[in-house]
Amino acid sequence: MPRAFISGTGLIGTSVALGLAANGWQTLGWDPDNDRLMAAVDTGAVIASEPSAVESLAVEDLVVFAGPPKTVIDSLGTLDTQALVVDVAAVKGPVLEVETSVRFVGTHPMAGREQSGPEAASAGLFRGTAWVVTTDGASDEDLERVAGIVNDLGARPVMMTAAAHDAAVARVSHLPQLLAATLLESAATDPHAMELAAGSFRDLTRVASSDPAMWLDIIELNEDAVVAAAEELKTALDAAVIGHELEETLKQARALRATLGPALAQVRVSLEDKPGELARVGEALAASGVDVRDLQLRHAPHGGGGVLTLSVRPGEAGALAAALGDVGFLLID
Repeated sequence: MPRAFISGTGLIGTSVALGLAANGWQTLGWDPDNDRLMAAVDTGAVIASEPSAVESLAVEDLVVFAGPPKTVIDSLGTLDTQALVVDVAAVKGPVLEVETSVRFVGTHPMAGREQSGPEAASAGLFRGTAWVVTTDGASDEDLERVAGIVNDLGARPVMMTAAAHDAAVARVSHLPQLLAATLLESAATDPHAMELAAGSFRDLTRVASSDPAMWLDIIELNEDAVVAAAEELKTALDAAVIGHELEETLKQARALRATLGPALAQVRVSLEDKPGELARVGEALAASGVDVRDLQLRHAPHGGGGVLTLSVRPGEAGALAAALGDVGFLLID
């Protein structure tokens, strides 16, 4: 049984551990926050260990650094192990600049949740997602092995250089985090805006629920790429609004958005403020047999229930709506 040592048992580290354990690995874990480590142990993801355990690992074993990028940078230079070492940090350039004597492959799974901590972890977190595997300085044998592990965890390995990764995630991850924060800050200056905020604004700003300390670390390390992406966005906004290219921008955006995934149909149902409402939704889902692709619950601002939006394949919306109606729910157009 191969062994994996997971350094950092937050959301990503614990999810990696759960996925590896499901594939037959013995998973050891450590975290500087003992409460977080014990929470990961309680999930069954890891056996609590000490950092020195990496020294006894064999060539076929694995070390996964799942802490903040600066922690990975500090640790790599002094690490002593025969095992293959990977990290999952959201910035790759500064990590791969560290001089180390170990076999190291920088990676980054493009997955996560707004919730943090081992309690939110799942072995299926990476299913169907892209997982970047950086090629800088790594042997073909190690790259092939990491790609195999990524496949085992349900993700799709994407080979690229560290520089290409950092430029891309600045546009699709790091800048969106800043946009969510500044959109909320801007809306809060209007006495009515937050009260009127609905689904689209909530979707745009969802990632602002993430840990600020983690994102400060990431954005600082990828500052040059984030600044470049921000400047490009400013230019694009000026061209769309001031340069009267708004119609073309909106058309192109709609076409590009359609390439991100299959079209979905939404079924909205009104929930009352009483116990058992979600259980009744579950009954309707079981009766309809549909595959829910996403869901969102919007609570009424001052209590009194809310609206549950269920996203399904277009051809399944009718069956779900009928099943919800059969158990007495009010559907919202």
